[in-house]
This record gives sequence, C-alpha cells and structure tokens, in this order.
Amino acid sequence: MGKIAFLFPGQGSQTVGMGKSLADKNHAVAEIFKRADERLETNLSKIIFEGPDEELTLTINTQPALLTTSIAILEAFKEAKIEADYVAGHSLGEYSALVAADAVSFEDAVYAVRMRGAFMEEAVPAGLGAMAAILGMDRDVLKDITDEISANGHPVELANLNCPGQIVISGSKQGVTEASAIAKEKGARRIILLQVSGPFHSSLMKPAADKLSDTLNKIEIKDAQIPVVANVSATAVTDGDTIKQNLIQQVFSPVLWEDTVKYLLEQGVDTFIEIGSGNVLAGLVKKIDRKVNVFAVNDGETMEKTIATIKGGTA
Repeated sequence: MGKIAFLFPGQGSQTVGMGKSLADKNHAVAEIFKRADERLETNLSKIIFEGPDEELTLTINTQPALLTTSIAILEAFKEAKIEADYVAGHSLGEYSALVAADAVSFEDAVYAVRMRGAFMEEAVPAGLGAMAAILGMDRDVLKDITDEISANGHPVELANLNCPGQIVISGSKQGVTEASAIAKEKGARRIILLQVSGPFHSSLMKPAADKLSDTLNKIEIKDAQIPVVANVSATAVTDGDTIKQNLIQQVFSPVLWEDTVKYLLEQGVDTFIEIGSGNVLAGLVKKIDRKVNVFAVNDGETMEKTIATIKGGTA
C-alpha cells in the first residue's frame, strides 16, 4: 500500500449532533469536547450536540466546533494505530491538521480558531462582502474575469480552488455579483451564492489576518511531527515559523485544495482519510483522482468500516 493522508474539513461541513454518538460511547472522545468547553469557558459541546443550527453556524462557533469534532474523532481513530504520512485541512481544517501533527496543542488551536472566527466576522461589515461557487469554468478564465473587475475598484478574487470545475470567488458584494454574471456569460455551468458571513480568503480579510497574527504570537507553534500540506502553497511544511506565517496569510489567500491533493498524489499518497463532520473533502478528492482509496470517518460505523478495510489490506 502507498502512503496515507489525513484530511480535515472546514466551514460548511458542520451539522448539529456531529461527534455525539462517538462521545457517548468513548471516554477519550468525550474528553476532547470537555477540554474545548473548559478552554473557551463556554458550553460549546452543547451547541455542537444540540444546536440550534443558527448558533452553530455563527463563524465564532463553527470554527472551534469543527476543530473539536475532528480532533475528537481523530482521538478514537488513533486507537486503531493507523498513522498518516501527511496531513492537510481545508481552510479552518488546517488547524486540525496542525493538532494532528503535534505542531499546536488542542487547547491553543481551539482558542486560536475561536479568535480567528471573531476576527473574520468583524473584518467586513455584514452584507458588504459575498462569496459564490462557480461551477464548470477554467481557473485561468475566471482569474482574468476577477482581475478585471478588481481593477475597476470592486475587489473579487479566487478564494477556494477545490477541484477541476469548482472554484469559489470572494470579495465585495458588487465584485462577486459582476464576476458571477460575466462567468455565466462566458459559459460557467452554474453559479451558487454561498450563505456565509463574510468574504473569506479575499484581500478584504487582511484586517482579520493582522489581528490573528497577535493571537498566534501568544501560542506555541512547534515544528510539525508529520508534514502538513499548507493551503497557501500546496506544499509540505514542518517548520514552526513557516507554519505561523502560512496561517496568517491563509486568511486572505486562496485555498489551493486541488493543488494540495495533486501534491499528495505526487508524494505517493493513495489513501485519503477525511476525519470530521461530513464527507465534502472525500468527494473533492474523488473528483481529482477516481483511482485512489478515499474514506470519510465521521461516526462509529464509518470508522469501523475504514479501519477494517485498511487493516484488511483491501485499501
């Protein structure tokens, strides 16, 4: 068998009740949720397990909630002694990857993403920014469109390069509206306006990055024990200082997810395991390369199946 990569999901994968069935049965899993509550001095686990959905989807709750759920599920998965050769996470998920790689402690990460969520919410007044998924369009064509509109004073940029034909754009409301219209004219298959609270991964997020920089200076970021493939460069890093710079840049830079998966494939990874709520990343990997083994571990059942397949040598 080739190499294994653990992948960790980002915002948009959250669901009320995520991780609960495992926490009810596994003490180590329940302990992670408890540690999150203690570090944030709030009952985050109650919001995760019981909702309401409106509260869970607030960025300041979503970010620590998803990180906590991923690390809790990872805690149970560790018992199977399946180890990763590489880790990567989509946007917020990069923090989960860093905890998995022992570069950041869980307590520091859950605090950092709570602050990151708050800074991102504050960076642009509600209603002034927007994001849209553009389906069925070449990245270079779309970049030409966004560059032209930005040059006319309405910032809009490529934010998430998820897989061939699936790119998210982000920026001012007018910039996103104009870019979406031109993309449609030039043959984009579909445009989906995203329900988000701000223009994430665009230059409008620079104020959030400056504040996040102060937060990250207060926590310890060590060298990673497992190579972490960074969103901003789609290459593996282990150096603690580089990791910190990447996290600051990541707030206002595009998430190079398609390039990340291709990089992992080039390193010989043939088994991708998404750990956390949902299976969005597993789906994206399949769109990039149909031949690799892809698993999504989000509850006891999917965990048992994944472990049995990998340990049985059929992966």
